[in-house]
This record gives sequence, structure tokens and C-alpha cells, in this order.
Amino acid sequence: MKLVFTLLLYFVVVQSLAQNDYDVLDWKSEQSVNTFLSLKMHQQFDQRRLKLEAALASSEGVRAYRDSCKVRYKKLIGRLPPKTDLNARIEGVIRQDGYRIEKILYESIPDHHVTANLYVPEGKGPFPGVLLFCGHEDEAKATASYQRTASLFAKNGFVVFVIDPISQSERHQLTDEKGKALTRGGTTEHTLVNAAANLVGSGTVAYQLWDNIRGLDYLENRKEVDKERIGCLGNSGGGTQTMYLMAYDDRIKVAAPCSFIASRKRNFDLFGPNDGCQHLPFEGREQLEMADFLIMFAPKPVLILAGRYDFIDYTGTLTAYNELHAAYNVLNVSERVNIFTVNDGHGISKPKREAAVSWFRRWLYQDEKKIIERDAPVLSPQVLAVTPALSINGNFKNEVNDLDRTEIVADRLKENREVGNLHEKIKMLFQLQDRKDSISVESPGSLLKDGVKIDKYIIRKGNGIPLPALVVYPVDDVDEVVLWLSEKGKGQIADSVSLIRKFINENKAVIMADVSGVGELRDATRANDPKYFNEEYRNAMLALHVGDNVVAMRTRDVVNVLEFFGSLKSLKGKPLTVLADGVCTLPALHAAVVDDRITRLQLYGGPESFYEIIDKPIQPNWYSYVIPGVLQYYDIPDLKHSLGPRLIK
Repeated sequence: MKLVFTLLLYFVVVQSLAQNDYDVLDWKSEQSVNTFLSLKMHQQFDQRRLKLEAALASSEGVRAYRDSCKVRYKKLIGRLPPKTDLNARIEGVIRQDGYRIEKILYESIPDHHVTANLYVPEGKGPFPGVLLFCGHEDEAKATASYQRTASLFAKNGFVVFVIDPISQSERHQLTDEKGKALTRGGTTEHTLVNAAANLVGSGTVAYQLWDNIRGLDYLENRKEVDKERIGCLGNSGGGTQTMYLMAYDDRIKVAAPCSFIASRKRNFDLFGPNDGCQHLPFEGREQLEMADFLIMFAPKPVLILAGRYDFIDYTGTLTAYNELHAAYNVLNVSERVNIFTVNDGHGISKPKREAAVSWFRRWLYQDEKKIIERDAPVLSPQVLAVTPALSINGNFKNEVNDLDRTEIVADRLKENREVGNLHEKIKMLFQLQDRKDSISVESPGSLLKDGVKIDKYIIRKGNGIPLPALVVYPVDDVDEVVLWLSEKGKGQIADSVSLIRKFINENKAVIMADVSGVGELRDATRANDPKYFNEEYRNAMLALHVGDNVVAMRTRDVVNVLEFFGSLKSLKGKPLTVLADGVCTLPALHAAVVDDRITRLQLYGGPESFYEIIDKPIQPNWYSYVIPGVLQYYDIPDLKHSLGPRLIK
């Protein structure tokens, strides 16, 4: 047995060493893409910090900064749907001591149902209203801590609306015909829904925001509610929803995000990206930090609830609070902002609940009543359920879920778009217009593999990511050049000596290059949580954050390799065939549209249409193909059609 293990270990080491023979870069290159994107993120946040510091010089400066943030935020959210009839109805009532719980169903858009519980106190109203947003617990509104929060508010004179988020409780989006969830955990589903929505210029943030805006519409129209006194709070993922709603909707008068507010910059540095429902593409490009969404709320009262030992970075929480407090201080309303910290972890624990109700009493009742939580019953999800099957999809045959919603928008964009001038559209979308830096090429040596000489090159352009490449020349004059881009990396191609020999025997030179996130530049597996169904999730999301995307990055890389091809005297002017597979297919396709140095293009795999991301959301690695807003400009068949006979079918 020991001998077998030794032999297995030997073969693993030998294979690893063989692959390393094809490495070109002499540093830990798996960090290269993340380092490049992180540097860009830091530059954006450094510019943002300077603007905030300048704004803090005067109250006029703070107001101008706040208003500028709002404009940029609303631009990122984009156009929201028109308001339609909520078709709200009460599906049941549960009587409790001092309040009742109503089971509410409403439609935020036609045939898109939202489940919620409304806690209504006894007594004569109208009462202040509270929107309570749930974190990522699967039970959502039935989670014990949220029931206790709602009960405590109701017993202290508030009407509380607890809304199920999409992908949780009764609102799973990806289900079988019986309504059973196809993914494990709402955060996975949030993220897959987000990838599809990004294609039409939207996302899970916008979808949840709209559900909550319509929930606010319902709440303020209840006769028991004083619509001039409405606030919102939420924990964890509910803290996300709180942050985005309080910054967007002026009807919110007081807010208390819990176990979420921190520093986006530190989060990316320490942990990488959060779930898809917690990110708006291009936030970094627009220089919006988490604190800015709270500053947008100024000068209204806001309380940050935090646990010192939360996995949410507490240093980042303090950074956000200090920036917020500085802005409120300049506005001479520092008493309207506070932070309540407990020596506990994640969640809205009893002390945080008491602090939240006290804060809302202070600003919506103008009293300093000390709130003490007593025991309250916790009901089962079945008792609180709005639908009989505990599933919207299982209850409504014609339910329009958020993927359907995305497809409806995609179809409308398809009907209205003009597909002409793809060359210029891609240049604009992929930041290819102003690329003045010329490439530089380094030759770190060569290797001999079974009698075939393979030259190594490093391709650089400005401060971009250095690209490793291998080149094999035929013995005789070159008749044609083959550029091979594989998602498995150049090493796997080079290792197939018989295939390489076939090309050089036909007088073809072969260029094998790794683009961003591929081969030597592939991100470490350990850096990407498998729940997101993507092998490069952290870099894909960070690219979106800074205003980029991995398809665009790789397309620019391909263009750089084409410049390298043009710089080699023995190859310049020769016909060029590009072969691409997997995640390299879309970059190669886009490069072929914008660069006629590609004589022929052959693709292996990759999506046939962006609609596949919408229609088959559970397939892995879709974020490797996401281009925000792309479907307002073109689809993949449009790109292929534009190439005509240059595309080998």
C-alpha cells in the first residue's frame, strides 16, 4: 500500500512539474487579476475619500455631496417598473396578546407575488409604521429573532410590515413544478438571479428594492398607519435592503441597519464579494461606499446596530459610522446619528432589538421610553405562511418570477435595439477607444519538449496584467498563424506535442496565450466559495464593482496578443486563425468583431446566446460571461452574424 501511495505521489509531482515547465511568469501569478482589480478599487475609493473630506468643510458641501451620491445611486439602479395595482389581500389573521398578525399577499408587478406579515397593535391609531427586512435565514419572516423584533415594535405602538425577500421562505424563484427549491440556500439563488438581471442593466438589488418600495406603498395606505411617520430596519441581508431603501425613498423618516454596515473596500480586501443581492455593478466606478448610502439619508435619524464580534468587519463598521457622524456633525444634527454596539456576534439580538425600538420611539413618538423585551411567542413558519403550500411558485401557475421578469425586459430590449455598428458599441462598452500605450515584450527563454522548441514571452501594456504566451515556429517559412486561447490554459495545449507537430508540419506557427483568469492567471480555487456556482466569482464581482467585467478584460487581453502577433516580424501580415474554447470564446468573438487581423475564428463551447444565462441559471460559471446591460445593444448571434465567412462553423 505504501508503494502504491509513493508511485501515485510521484506521478502527481511529475505531472505538476511538467505543467510548470510551461509557466512564463516568475511570481505567484494566481493573484495577478485580483491585485490588478484591487488596485483600481483602491484608486476609486481614494478619490472618493478626497471628495468627502472636501465636502466636510461646510454644510453646503455635505448637502452637495449627499445629493451627488443620490444622483449616482439612482443612475445605477436604473429605470424601475411603473406602479400597478398591488392587488393586496389578507389571507388570514392571527390574534396575539396586544396585537394581531395579518397574512398579506401583494403584487409588486403584475403576477409577481410578495408574501408578508403585518403586525398591528391594539388601540386607536394611526400608528407609526415600520418596514422590517429579513436577513438570509431561509425562514425569513418566521425567523425567531424577526418575530421577536416585530412583536416588540407592535407592543410599543408600531405597525410592522415584515416582507419575505425573494429566494427565501415562500418566495423561492428556482423551483421544481411542486415549488421545491432547486438550490441550497437563498444566497445562491440571489446570486444566480443577479447574474441574469445584470444582462438587462438591472440586478437583485433593484428587484428587492422594488418589492420593498411597493411594500411601503401598501403600508402607508393602511388606515392604521400614519404615513408621515414610517421607518425601516433590517438585519444582515435585511440590513442591505435597509441601506438601499433608506437612500432611495424619501418617505422613510428613520432607519436602523443591523449587522451589515461596514466598509466595502475593507470587505473586498478581507473577504471578497458578498452575495449577489448585496452588490450593484459599478458602485466603485461611481465612488459609492456603504457610508454614502447612509449619508444620502441625512439629516434624518439613523442608528447603526452592530456586534463587536460579528463576522461583519467591525473596524469597517466604525469607519462607516465615523464618516456618517462627521457629515451629521457638519450639518449640526449629530444627535440624529448613533451606533449601538453589543459584545455579541451576527444578528438582531435582544439588546439590539430594544435599542432599535427605543430609537424609533425617540424619533417617531418624541419620547425617551426605556424599552424592555418580555417573552413573546414564536410561531411556526406554517402558522405564519401566506400560501397553503408555503411556496409562491407552487401556489400560482402563472407566477412571474424574477428570471421571467428579466426575460420580459430582454425581449423588449430585443424588439427596440438596432444592431448596427457593433464595432463602435463594443469599443465603448469594453473601454477600447483610448488605448494609447504600446505593448512591450519580454523573452524570458524557451524550452524543448520532445524535440519541439517552445519560446516564452511576457506581453505587457501599460500597467495592465502581464500576459504569458508561448510560441512555436515551423522549420520552414510560416504560411499561417494559429492563436489558441483555451480556458484550460496554454500549458495543456503545449503539452499535446502531437497536435503542435501537426500545425508546424503544415507550416503554421502556433501562439498559445493565457488571458486574465486563465492558465497561469487563474484565480485560486480556495478564494471562491462554491455556493456561488462560479470558479472566479471574487474577480468577476470585483470587476463589476470597479466598472469592468471579465469578458471585457479578456477581450482587451486578446487585442494585446494581436498587437504582439503584429510585432513579430516573421509573423506580421500572415493569415491568423483564432481557436477559442470555454470562457475564452466570448472574448475571442468580441475581438474578432473589432480587429480585422483575425482572418478566421473557430469557437468550441461557450453560450450561443445570453438568453442561456436567463433560461438555464443553475449552470456553473455564468458570471464569466456577464456583460452588464449588454442586451440593450446586441446578443451573441448578432456578433457571429457580423463576422460572416470569417467565423468557421
